[in-house]
Amino acid sequence: MAELNTGGGGGDGKKVRSKKSNPGVDLTAMVDLAFLLITFFMLTTTLSKPQSMPLAMPDKDVEKPKEDIMKIPEDRMMTILVGKDNRLLWYMGQLASPRMQPTEAAFGKNGIRKEILKNTAYAKKFAAKPDEGLIVNIKASDAASYKNLVDILDEMAINKVQLYAIGDITPEEVTLLKDKGLY
Repeated sequence: MAELNTGGGGGDGKKVRSKKSNPGVDLTAMVDLAFLLITFFMLTTTLSKPQSMPLAMPDKDVEKPKEDIMKIPEDRMMTILVGKDNRLLWYMGQLASPRMQPTEAAFGKNGIRKEILKNTAYAKKFAAKPDEGLIVNIKASDAASYKNLVDILDEMAINKVQLYAIGDITPEEVTLLKDKGLY
């Protein structure tokens, strides 16, 4: 930075100039405004709430007597086996003697959603009361991803299935998945 020398002597014909000071900008007001805006937007925006699906799980400690265990009609029972590679297998009834044979399906409206709707109409024919419908047992294999389990739970909510449960997969069902190439 250059300085202007305004020292003594004056007879050499040069003009004496006054010293110029650099202009300074006071940013105090700008900082105050920034903090006011930050505070305003923090207080007026809503924080996103985590979205979760309610899932009722039974108590593991309570042992029920055999007479309290409810028998589920096989005509209303659909079992969905979640396999690998975004694929799944479903059947109606029990695996030993299924009412509808195990069928492979994909996720989405043309896959499992269509099958759930079709089986809901089928199950209503066998319901004792008009408000009873399909009962779905979801069983995820070790090869299934967490995303696929969440997707099938979303399908239960989309199709408004009243009764569904997440169960443990049996060795026979694992064998069935292996035979179909889903394990």
